[in-house]
This record gives sequence, structure tokens and C-alpha cells, in this order.
Amino acid sequence: MPPLQLLSIVIPARDEEGSLPSTVEHLHATLTQHGVPHEILVVNDGSKDGTWALLESMQANIPNLRPLNNLGPHGFGRAIIYGLNHMKGDAVVIMMADESDSPDEVVAYWNKLNEGYECVLGSRFIKGGSVTDYPKIKLFVNRLVNLGIKHVFRIPLNDTTNAFKAYRREVIEGCRPLIAPHFNLTVEIPLKAIVRGYTWTVIPISWKNRRTGEAKLKLKEMGSRYFFIIAYVWLEKFFSRGDYVKPTSNKN
Repeated sequence: MPPLQLLSIVIPARDEEGSLPSTVEHLHATLTQHGVPHEILVVNDGSKDGTWALLESMQANIPNLRPLNNLGPHGFGRAIIYGLNHMKGDAVVIMMADESDSPDEVVAYWNKLNEGYECVLGSRFIKGGSVTDYPKIKLFVNRLVNLGIKHVFRIPLNDTTNAFKAYRREVIEGCRPLIAPHFNLTVEIPLKAIVRGYTWTVIPISWKNRRTGEAKLKLKEMGSRYFFIIAYVWLEKFFSRGDYVKPTSNKN
């Protein structure tokens, strides 16, 4: 694969004025320290607090920050797609606004992509990965859903639902159209990438619960939406006769 020139980090944000300063500042400082050329796209997704005004003020001190204002329709997945549509990089990391993801692992993603992989998928549940203060009910549901995905698609990945992953631009373009409007986009992109034949590997990552603000993922609202996307990609895998597979597939 050709060497990468610019990393885009897409961060969806809704009512995140309490978390964004530390998230963006730590991310920018870490990437600068490691010499990673980058742009930080924070997508304001219908915030009712001071998120947008904060982003505009932060841009003066962090020139790599590109605030984007998604005027609607809103939704976690729609905000990410909006960021993907506006990114300038030849690679992208999707990251949360609440500082639950580690900037050091963004560097690890960049380095791994530069080894030639088209996708680098993080897992919190392999050797070297970790979670801190994960709510017990959400953790149980998470492990159940990911176990189901692992067996249904017959893949070794055990943390498909985690949003924090990295892709080369051609993967994002090759997975279009992206149709999931909510948190189910976190499942749609990696499953499509795997099914369509892009090379991928898994690295351990860490996760820690937010210190400020309110979690946006509501389990009772997402069950049927996750099922829809999983079924949608499963049907593509087994019934599309390879119509969407990359022409020269080289699966890892």
C-alpha cells in the first residue's frame, strides 16, 4: 500500500462542551509529539449546550482542528458520515468525544496502517486491552452481541461494536453507501470492510468511562437497529455473489 500522508480523526459530538477541551488538546499534543500529520474533525450534531461556540474558540489555538456543524438530520452515525464526507486525509480514525479512547492508540493505529493494512480494528477484550468503569449491564450486553457477531460472520474479531477503529480512505469509499444513522454505524463499517475483502488486523486498545456529561448510547433504543445492520451485511456476505467485494481481495 502507498505511504499515508494525512490522518483525519472524526469525532461526533452532541452536548460535549465538558469533554471536548481535554479530548482535542490531548489528541493534538500526542499526534504532534509523534510527528503524525493530522486534522481533527469534530462534528457538532445538534448540541443544545455551548459545544459549537467552544469549538470555534478552540480553533484559534489548535489550527489542526476543523469544526463541522451538522445541521441535520442528526444521529451518531449521521454525524460520523458527515465527517467522513468532509475529511481530507487518506486515512481516518473514528474516535469518541468523551476521552474514553486513548490518543496514544491513535498513534498505534497510524503506525499499523502504514505497515500496509487497509483496516486496523481495536479490541478491548484481547490480551493487552482493558476497560475501566464499564457499566455491568452494558458490558454483559456488549459481550453477548459481539459473541453473536463473531459466530454469525465466522470472524476472529470479538469487539466489532466498538467505534474506535482506523481505515484507509479507499475502505470508507468501498463501503459506501453507509446507511446506519445511529450507533449501528460502528457495526456497519467494519463488517462491510471484512465482507468486501479489505485487509485487516486487530490490536489491543483501552477504554475508560467518561468523567463528565451523559452517555449517548441507549441500549433499549438500539437493539432492533443493530439487528437490522447485522442482517443487512450478513445477507450481502452470503447472497450478493461477491458483487461488492474488492476486485483484488487479500484477506488477512
